[in-house]
Amino acid sequence: METVKKITVETTVNAPVEKVWEYWTEPTHITKWNSASEDWHTPFAENDLRPGGKFSSRMEAKDGSFGFDFGGVYDEVKLHEVIAYTLGDGRKVKITFKGQENETEVIETFDAETENPIEFQQQGWQAILDNFKKYAEQTNS
Repeated sequence: METVKKITVETTVNAPVEKVWEYWTEPTHITKWNSASEDWHTPFAENDLRPGGKFSSRMEAKDGSFGFDFGGVYDEVKLHEVIAYTLGDGRKVKITFKGQENETEVIETFDAETENPIEFQQQGWQAILDNFKKYAEQTNS
């Protein structure tokens, strides 16, 4: 059994942790930031944010050429601190939120999958995280 490689992506959002948490977890917001590039979008998201709760979102190319469902089950949820979940394929993901006044550090660590190069996976997840940062900083709740 090979060891699973873990990949970490992070960003600092210029917004308080309460807002960052809300934007990260509310489906109405998720559909607005959850894509790695301009030609992708998330037309649908649902989220039952609690241990044992399920979440899923639909990610699609805007031209309709390709799409996939992304989902899993929550293992741990600590308000404004930690979200951990297991994806449908068994991979683990953990997101840590560190709020300090008007900034929040978001650190996401996930098990690499074996189909794509590590760099490619890291770039993809980082791109989504960067998109989240941009959305959370630009949007006034």
